[in-house]
Amino acid sequence: MKSIDKYLFQAMDNYPYCLEETIESLDYALSYDDKNTTALCLYARIQAEQLFNYEEAKNYFQQALGININAIEVYPYYIQTLLANEDFEEAEKLIDFALTIKGINKVEILMKKIQLLEIKKEFKEAKQLLKEMKLAVVNNEYNYYLDDTKARIKGKLELLKPKKEKETKSKKNKKKKGC
Repeated sequence: MKSIDKYLFQAMDNYPYCLEETIESLDYALSYDDKNTTALCLYARIQAEQLFNYEEAKNYFQQALGININAIEVYPYYIQTLLANEDFEEAEKLIDFALTIKGINKVEILMKKIQLLEIKKEFKEAKQLLKEMKLAVVNNEYNYYLDDTKARIKGKLELLKPKKEKETKSKKNKKKKGC
């Protein structure tokens, strides 16, 4: 095993519970190889997830992808950072590109796309994508996510139904009860 791997494993093992040790291990890893996409990705995650410094995180993610466009470990976190920073157009383009990369976890990327659609209040499109995603899932790992997201989107669609339709149902229920 290379020394860089040792420090990468230490950093991944420590994150997010011991940030000081994570940073120290990442610094050692990058001193061995400053072009290591896994180390750059974890630095970016710290910037985004712990420090909420999305622009700096984006720089690290872009640096990692500039080194290796096929660094599949980068895409889910980069997309999540773009969503958190409300860079929706950029996130959509990255999602579309990520789905073309061989070996990437397409289900995980589709989850990000559903999240984007939900943020943009495109609930019908999100619901349709959930159906497609259900067909793409090959194990039970994502079933909770699928069911939970489907219920949440259904609830949001209910909120958007016209008010008159809801009032009509209420009046019919009162007439049935004899009020």
